[in-house]
Amino acid sequence: MTQPVPLAIARGNGKRSLRIVQSLCILVIALVMISPLFMLLIASLKDDRFRILADMGSFRAFWVSDPTLSNYKEIAHFSGELAYGRYLFNSLVILGATVVSGLVVNSMAGFVLAWGSLRGKAALLALVVALYVIPQESIIMPLVVMMSRAGLTDTFAVQILPWVASPLYVFLFYQFFAQLPKELYEAAEMDGASAFRIYRSIYMPLSLPALATVSILMGIESWNQYLWPTLVTQTDYARPIAVAIATFFGQDSIYWDRAMAASVLMMIPVLILYLAFQRWFVSSFVGSAVKG
Repeated sequence: MTQPVPLAIARGNGKRSLRIVQSLCILVIALVMISPLFMLLIASLKDDRFRILADMGSFRAFWVSDPTLSNYKEIAHFSGELAYGRYLFNSLVILGATVVSGLVVNSMAGFVLAWGSLRGKAALLALVVALYVIPQESIIMPLVVMMSRAGLTDTFAVQILPWVASPLYVFLFYQFFAQLPKELYEAAEMDGASAFRIYRSIYMPLSLPALATVSILMGIESWNQYLWPTLVTQTDYARPIAVAIATFFGQDSIYWDRAMAASVLMMIPVLILYLAFQRWFVSSFVGSAVKG
């Protein structure tokens, strides 16, 4: 028996109204999330720091009538007082080295915990999870002493080595590798492949979602480090851009124009990192939700 036409039309209108409300909610959320980034970009194109401060809190913060790149020209140097090109380069070196070495170390540890023939793997896995709940701030001072005695302060190595291995990323790789079929490992082992060959030639190509997830999370964590590089760097040689931006906020005056331009430069690499890996990053979460 067919439904009355007025009831079908009413249901169709209800669904259409619901879609409109959902679209409006998504639009509002997107605007709230994007508006600070847009305001940051607009402020970096204004050449008067007092004007930037005066425009805050009004719609003039989202508009610039005479845009200029003078702020970027002032800070894009590799030497001198405003050597933010140097600081950005330092941060890129630290980011690349930390992510690449972190992927190798954490994936190897996760693979061994998942498929290695070790005694007490369950205890080791429990220890890895337990280490994750320890806040980094509680071990920073002992690390500073260790790095100082090793003569690594004010270097790139001191900002890379302590954060290469992470309990969180070891566990993420372990969880991903453990979900792969056991027959895959056994078949490769029967063909005479060593454990390292199985890891390198079979499991790593299959772990693109895990690699993308760890790359983005580790990259953002490394890029946003502030307390640690503040404690272990004293000169411009290895100082990252996150620490250098803080120099704009002095006790006497705040250089909003240069700080905004430097913040835009700091934001671009992590956006590129996310856009490069977003397809596998999203598929990793979708796959975890489906399996869960």
